[in-house]
Amino acid sequence: MRVQRLLESAALLTAFGIWFAGPAQSQSLPQAAVPQGDTYALKLAAGEPTAASVQTGTVQFIGTATVLIRYQGLTILTDPNFLHKGDHVHLGYGLTSQRQTNPAIEFDKLPPIDLVILSHMHDDHFDKLVQERLSRNTPIVSTREASESLKRLGFQQRFALSDWDRLEVTKGETRLRVTSVPGRHGAAGVSVLLPTVMGSMLDFGANADTPDYRMYISGDTLVYDDIHTIPQRFPGIDLALLHLGGTRILGMFKVTMDGKDGVQMMQIVKPKKTIPIHYNDYDVFKSPLAEFAREVKAAGLEESVVFLAHGDTYTFTPRKP
Repeated sequence: MRVQRLLESAALLTAFGIWFAGPAQSQSLPQAAVPQGDTYALKLAAGEPTAASVQTGTVQFIGTATVLIRYQGLTILTDPNFLHKGDHVHLGYGLTSQRQTNPAIEFDKLPPIDLVILSHMHDDHFDKLVQERLSRNTPIVSTREASESLKRLGFQQRFALSDWDRLEVTKGETRLRVTSVPGRHGAAGVSVLLPTVMGSMLDFGANADTPDYRMYISGDTLVYDDIHTIPQRFPGIDLALLHLGGTRILGMFKVTMDGKDGVQMMQIVKPKKTIPIHYNDYDVFKSPLAEFAREVKAAGLEESVVFLAHGDTYTFTPRKP
């Protein structure tokens, strides 16, 4: 086992050497050349008849990248991680990270979940507890790579998306479209040895072109050229959930956005409101929330950021017709 970890670490360092050699050339395409993607469908059993009449939605921050999104009878869980302070996760290549906080909700206290959105397959986003205890019939939308891992774990309802693929969700009269948007877990030379990542665009409402509410979840990404295609395809983002933390592998190589990157992302995708998540929860997170707050203030963006403590809830109102 020790030899195997050394070999894995050597491979990782080789990739980092490629990263040091210079940035890769952009692979982004002109907007007209970007594929439209495939469309999949998920029909959920209708809830209570009055559920679709609710006029507000909520986002509850549980910790790390885990949030509960509720809208018109639909309950969505993102990147489920319910480990506790002192627990460790494995990140591959013999690397581990220790959790520094507790989740705001225990796994067994969750409400019934209609859909899980999983940005990628890492233990700090889909931990061993969740792998063992989450119902195998829970619908999960994620990358194609993650879906293969979920298949081996026995999950039955997997929706594997590549960039610009869409999942159309219906529950009674409630409508949601989840679109996979670009994300990359680190610089080009590093990301090839890390899981494939997807960002997600959530369009609530019957007409995805004029949604009642549009929410962007960044996933574990850095800012790179393909991010600019997101606001081109999805203008008018109401709320962005940004994965921050400035995660460092081997203490040196950044693979998620730090405070400065988070502000740059805001300036690119231009959400009306932003909620930072995925910070301070693991010891590989090297950019504290305070750094993002300083960058936000320096950029004059304080009015557009909502800071949630673990367990806090943000209430949003759909656009008026």
